[in-house]
Amino acid sequence: LAGTRESAFVHALAAAAVAHGIARACASGELPLCSCASSPAEEPAPGSRWGGCADNVRHGLQLGAAFADSALVSGKAGRRASQAVRLHNSAVGRQVLSDSLETKCKCHGVSGSCSVKTCWKGLRSLADIASDLKAKYLAAIKVTHRLLGPRKQLVPKDTAARPVQETDLVYLVSSPDYCTVNPQLGSLGTHDRQCNKTSAGSDGCDLLCCGRGYNTYTEEVLERCHCKYRWCCYVACRTCRRAVQRHVCK
Repeated sequence: LAGTRESAFVHALAAAAVAHGIARACASGELPLCSCASSPAEEPAPGSRWGGCADNVRHGLQLGAAFADSALVSGKAGRRASQAVRLHNSAVGRQVLSDSLETKCKCHGVSGSCSVKTCWKGLRSLADIASDLKAKYLAAIKVTHRLLGPRKQLVPKDTAARPVQETDLVYLVSSPDYCTVNPQLGSLGTHDRQCNKTSAGSDGCDLLCCGRGYNTYTEEVLERCHCKYRWCCYVACRTCRRAVQRHVCK
């Protein structure tokens, strides 16, 4: 839903993903207008040398921002609260991406002795970046778009809260109760949702079913089994039936 804590996370992750993809594509030679990033100005660690092909984060950030933000900053759109929040959250996503740059190395030497290491700057995985953004999602700040001085700024709805930082995810409206059906807000609820009985995560029955409990039933599924390679050149399998236990929210 627009303006919620969840949309803040989605916009930040989307911005990070676009820049991440561009940076990696530059390094792998998939884009004609960019290539590997230049070697860092800092001295490498003892026994190491800069080399390899670093992810082109600078180009990824620039092109990613141009792609994602151009429509939001044109004309009067940039002065609306929803656009200001989206621009802010997209910038947070790209900042988390930039901060994820780390030194990666490959060893060289006789019998893998690693007498010399070639190192480069590479991005962490998108899953790691999403994990960092999830922590910011949990600490997101509800804001309002208010005139402060010569221009409007995003300020906390709670006047006692600390000022919004450039690293904070922000949102405008509180999230609905996703546990129950609300067609007006687009919430489908979690009734009859399949859940994982043994998981402690978001797909676990305890969390997904919102404390209502769950029903268990057995379903028979067909799957390939007893597969054998036949010369030449295909794999022959039998079809087996297997009973699978399913759990769905009440």
